[in-house]
Amino acid sequence: MIKKFSLRICILIAIFSLTVSAQTPRDLHRIWDETHISNIDPSRVRHADLKRYLDRLQSAGVRIEEAGRSGGGREIYQMEFGNGPFRVFLWSQMHGDEPTATSALIDLFHYLQTNRAEPWVVELARKLTIRAVPMLNPDGAELFQRRNLQFIDINRDARSLVTPEGRLLKKLRDEWAPEVGFNLHNQNVRTAVGETGKQATISLLAVAYDEYRNDNPGRIRSKKICAVIHEALSPFIYGHIAKYDDTFNPRAFGDLISLWGTPVVLIETGALQGKSEMDLVQLNFVALAWALKGLADGGVEQANPAVYDNLRYNQGGQIFTMVLRNAGIVNRYRQGEVAVPPFVADIGINRDGGRGRESIQDIGDLGGFHGLEEFDASDFFVTVAAGELRTGAEAALLFYRKSRAERIDWYASDLVTAHPPDATYRNGQWTGSDRPVRIR
Repeated sequence: MIKKFSLRICILIAIFSLTVSAQTPRDLHRIWDETHISNIDPSRVRHADLKRYLDRLQSAGVRIEEAGRSGGGREIYQMEFGNGPFRVFLWSQMHGDEPTATSALIDLFHYLQTNRAEPWVVELARKLTIRAVPMLNPDGAELFQRRNLQFIDINRDARSLVTPEGRLLKKLRDEWAPEVGFNLHNQNVRTAVGETGKQATISLLAVAYDEYRNDNPGRIRSKKICAVIHEALSPFIYGHIAKYDDTFNPRAFGDLISLWGTPVVLIETGALQGKSEMDLVQLNFVALAWALKGLADGGVEQANPAVYDNLRYNQGGQIFTMVLRNAGIVNRYRQGEVAVPPFVADIGINRDGGRGRESIQDIGDLGGFHGLEEFDASDFFVTVAAGELRTGAEAALLFYRKSRAERIDWYASDLVTAHPPDATYRNGQWTGSDRPVRIR
């Protein structure tokens, strides 16, 4: 009797362990840690790397086909999972330098295929058929540029269809007529959640299908999907989720695909200070897996679209890469007898993501703005070794304690040699131990 009872307990425990898998977004977060096959930072993934990922998926049994070719002759692939009646279509990297979701799609399809016996995956495969195009713009990805080889923004070609990649996307949509589309992008790392000063790590959009931004059943479902994604990501990035501008754009694919009958959810991945590219892949994996699960098990249908409606819009221009607060500025401008005396102001610095170069974006009262990093420079004079400290100049900065000011000839031809600075800053790197205190 005891043996039979123990056996039953073991069976119940085994069944319970199966049913609890992926029951929460935290489960999916853990699942990605344990199962992901993406192992290259997305910004370094090129077409050859994608093909190696796809070879692994195909070996695992994922259905993959060549859907077409880019303008440069590179293969564009489509993956498929499930055999249910509800059709879901996802595409990533139509902008070549927006790569995060490509890796997330690889990890998602790998997990679904290699865990087909999981109860939630069984349900998903029975209810949904999922198709995805990772890296729609492989030529742009190869050059890590937004546009294709025609230097056309594919996402502004939905009306003219002069790009081979745009024509392919429309063909895949038209021939299959999916019920839901996911348009997967990246946005500027300095995008903010409204006026909060917080980075918009993820921005969501239930894409409008007309210029009046009306709701119909499809758009309401898109809003519910966004609400489900918000639920999934809030445990990890609460306060860092925004709503993308929903102005109808008659040239854009998300808008016209919605108009053509496939409501689209846009996911824009930004950044979060201190988190890596792979951390953002993980968030995308959680968001997409939870949304698909919700479409299969009714979670989307039960969601409240007001969660989406109440999100703050994302906002550009509110965040700098770095802000120096209350710096004593010596801009070294001198023309004949005219010179600008030192003054106190904030300095806003931005990094060019493509080249890594940092430049001075603004000088003055930046009290309404935020920096990913902020430093109290009130005890220092700040200047440059050559030229003038001005907007547009490289942020190669010299820091001098104000207590030294009377002994410094700010216009010395070789300032660094004549008066060695207490600290220097250039392209994210500090030297010298006596430097401003970080306050953010």
